[in-house]
Amino acid sequence: MIENSITEGTRLIVRDIKEEMESAFIDYSMSVITQRALPDVRDGLKPVHRRILYTMHERGNDPSHPTRKSADTVGAVLGSYHPHGDASVYDAMVRLAQDFSMRYPLVDGQGNFGSVDGDPPAAYRYTEARMSKMAVELLRDIDKETVDFQPNFDESKKEPTVLPCRIPNLLVNGSQGIAVGMATNIPPHNLREVIDGIAALIHDPDIELAGLMEHIKGPDFPTGGIIMGRSGIRAAYATGRGKITLRGRAQIEEKANGRFQIIVTEIPYMVNKARLIENIADLVKDKRIEGISDLNDESNREGMRIVIELKREANPQVVLNQLYRYTQLQDTVGVIMLALDGGVPKVMTLKEMLQKYLDFQSQVVRRRTNFDLKKAEERAHILEGLRRAVDIVDEIIATIRGCKGGKAEAKAAIMDKFEFDDPQATAIVNFQLGQLAGLEILKIDNELGELHEKISDWRAILADEQKVLEIVEDELNVMREKYGDDRRTEIAHVSGEVDIEDLIPEEQCVFTLTHAGYIKRQPADTYQAQRRGGRGITALTRKDEDFVEELFLASTHDHLLFVTDLGRVFRMKGYQIYEGSRTSRGVNIVNLLQLQNGEQVTTMLRVPEETEGAYLVMVTKQGIIKRTELSAYSNIRKSGLIAITLNEGDSLAWTGITDGERDLIVATRGGVAIRFSEQDARVVGRTAIGVRAIRLAGDDHVVGAGIVREGATVMTVTEEGKGRRTSVDGYRTQYRGGKGIRNYGETGHVAGIRVVDEDDDIILISMTGIIIRMHVADINAQSRYGSGVRVMRLGEGDKVVTVARTERSDEEEVEKPEETGEDMTEDEIAALTAQEESEE
Repeated sequence: MIENSITEGTRLIVRDIKEEMESAFIDYSMSVITQRALPDVRDGLKPVHRRILYTMHERGNDPSHPTRKSADTVGAVLGSYHPHGDASVYDAMVRLAQDFSMRYPLVDGQGNFGSVDGDPPAAYRYTEARMSKMAVELLRDIDKETVDFQPNFDESKKEPTVLPCRIPNLLVNGSQGIAVGMATNIPPHNLREVIDGIAALIHDPDIELAGLMEHIKGPDFPTGGIIMGRSGIRAAYATGRGKITLRGRAQIEEKANGRFQIIVTEIPYMVNKARLIENIADLVKDKRIEGISDLNDESNREGMRIVIELKREANPQVVLNQLYRYTQLQDTVGVIMLALDGGVPKVMTLKEMLQKYLDFQSQVVRRRTNFDLKKAEERAHILEGLRRAVDIVDEIIATIRGCKGGKAEAKAAIMDKFEFDDPQATAIVNFQLGQLAGLEILKIDNELGELHEKISDWRAILADEQKVLEIVEDELNVMREKYGDDRRTEIAHVSGEVDIEDLIPEEQCVFTLTHAGYIKRQPADTYQAQRRGGRGITALTRKDEDFVEELFLASTHDHLLFVTDLGRVFRMKGYQIYEGSRTSRGVNIVNLLQLQNGEQVTTMLRVPEETEGAYLVMVTKQGIIKRTELSAYSNIRKSGLIAITLNEGDSLAWTGITDGERDLIVATRGGVAIRFSEQDARVVGRTAIGVRAIRLAGDDHVVGAGIVREGATVMTVTEEGKGRRTSVDGYRTQYRGGKGIRNYGETGHVAGIRVVDEDDDIILISMTGIIIRMHVADINAQSRYGSGVRVMRLGEGDKVVTVARTERSDEEEVEKPEETGEDMTEDEIAALTAQEESEE
C-alpha cells in the first residue's frame, strides 16, 4: 500500500523504527548536553547565556550606554544566534540579572526581574537591561582573535564558541542544569578566594587540595547562610561530588516583655522565601512545631527579616532546632561539578577546574599577544617603508609624476623601481606632502621605535610560558581588586563531622610489593607469629615466577613515601593502596604511580607529621650515601620528583628518615659492614649524587642499611635462611668511606639486615612467596663472628629475599629454637677484633 502511494521520482529509505528512534534520541541527547544544559569549563556559560552577552556586546548594550528594552535584546538573540523559543532566552537573561541567583550578576536589569519570594519577572516588553560591568570583562579582547568563531544557525553570521572570560566565571557564579542522563550543580564562590587559589596554582602546580582550600574556603552563596562543616566541601572539591548542609542565618532575641523571638535574616540558596514561611505556618497549624505564636515577613529593600514570635513557655533553642529539622531553613545543596571539557561532559575536581581555566587564559593571552604582534609588525613594516621613502622622496615624486595613469600605475612603478612591497607602496602613494615636515617625520621615527620595543616584548612573552602566567596572574589580580568583595556565607565548624578520611578506619597494615610490581595492603595481624624455623604461610598467589621483594608497615591514614631504584620519589595516603586478600597478587603499582619502563619501587616510608629537622638518607648498591632535608620533598607532583642522581648501573639499596644525629650501619652481600655518623655525609641538594659510604671489594654490593638505636641489635639474615642478632656496640664507629669490618662469616650471602629491638617481630619472605613471622627475642644474640641459627627452612632452590621489622605479636606462643649456632669465646673474639683493627 505504501509502495503504491509513492509517486515517481520519490526516494524510499527503508529503516528499522527501533534504529531510527535510537539514532534520533542520541542526536537529541547530544544536542541537549552540548548546546543547552551544560556550561563550558572555560567560561562557565551555556550557549544561550553566551549568545545573550555577545549580542549585547555586538549592539553596544554595555554599561556606558542606557538600558534597552529586554524585548529588543531577546529578538536580536533569536534572530541571529538562538533559534528557539523567546521564553528560553528571556528566562536565561532574567537569571543573569538576579542578585539572589548570581553571586556576581552579569546583566544590569531595570524593572521587575523576579524576587526571592518566587514572584515571576515582568514580561520582556516592560523590562530593560544591559551588560553589567563584570560582564564586559568576559568579552574583553574578543576582537583580537582570542577565541574561535563558528557560523550561526543559518551561516549568515559568526558567533564565538567561547568567551575570553577574564573572570573565572564557572566557579564564581556557578551553574545549574539538567541534561539527558546527567546534571550539573556547581555552587557560586567568592571572586577573591578563587583568584587567590588560581595564583597559588600558578606558583605551585603540584599544590594539593589542602593547599587550595587555604585560599578557597568553600562556596559563597549570594543569599549568605551558614555552611555546616567542611567535610561536604572537601568531598566535592576532591571528587567532584558532595553534599553541603546550608543553614539560614537566625538569631534569638529577647523582647521587653520577656518573650523570645527568632529573627531570620538569611535563607539557604535557591530557597523560596514565601514558600518557606508558608511551610512554617502549616507545621504550626499541624502542631508538628509547637511554641510559635506569630509569624511575620518584615523584609524590605534594606534586607531580609522574618520574625517568628514565640509563646512565653516555649524554649527558643528547641523551636529553632525544629525549624532546621522540618523546614528549608536548613537545606542540603548537592554539588555535581560537571562541565563540558572539549565538548565532552566531565565531572572534575576543584584543581582540575582551576587548571582548565588557567590553561584557557594562557591560551587567550598567547592568542591576543600574537594578534598584537602581527598588527605591530605590519605597522612597523609600513613605517619602515615610509621612513626609507622620505630619504629618497625627490626620486619617488619624480617617478610618480612620470606616470600617466592613476594611483595603481604609480604604485606599480614605485614597487618596480625601489623594491617596495604592496603594503609599503600603497602607504607611500597615499602619503601627503604635508607629512614631510620635520615634526611629522619625527613622529614616524618615534612610533617606529615604540613598535620595535613592543614587538620585542611580545616575542619574549610568546617564548616564555612563565611570562604568560605572570600576565594571567596580573590581570586576575586587577579583577580581584576591581570586583572582589567580602565573603557572605559563613563556614561553621561542626564537632564530630564525618570527613572522607574518617570513613576509612585507621589501622596498621602490611604493604607488600612484588618483583613484578604488584602492591597491596593487608591488616598486620594477617600474619600470626609462628614457631621460628617453621614453614610459614603463603603470602600471595605466585605467578610467572613473581616473588615479594619489599614489605612495609604503616597506618591507612599515614602519608607514604615511595622511593624507586631510579632515584625518584612519590607520595600518597596509605588507604589509597589496594587492599587485597592474603593470597591475592594485588594491583600493579603502575596503576598508582607514574613509573617509567623498568622502574621499580625499592622503599616505602612513613612520612612524619613534622618534617623540620628530618633528613632523607639514601644508600645505593655501589656504596654511595646521600643526605637531604626531608622538607625538600614536601611538594611531590604525580609524576614524582628526582631524589638522587645515580651513576650508570647503580640503583638504590636503602632509604630511611633520620633526625640528623644518628649513626648508620651499611651492610653488603659479601658479609661486610661499616658504622659511621650520618654527619660525615654532608647535606646536599635534591638532585645531587652523594658521597662514598663504603669501599666495596670486587663484585660486592650493598644489601641494606640501618639506623643505630641505643640498646638495639643488628639482625642479619642470609639467603640460606640463617640469622643472627648482634649488639650495635659490636660495630665500632669508623670513618665514612672505609672498607668496613666483618659482619657475617663464610656461611652464605647476606640477604638483608635490620636494626631491631627485643620486643620486635621480624618478617621473612622467600623468593617463592613464603612468609614467616617470629619474635626477635627468640633469636640468640651473638658476636659478629657467631654462626647464627636457622630462622627459616627453605625449599630446594628457594632463598630469602626480604627481611622486615614489625611490632611484636603475642597471639601465639613461640617455642625454643630447634638448633642453636655456637658463638666464639671472648678470647677468640678479642683476637679477631685486634686483627681487624691492625688491618685498618
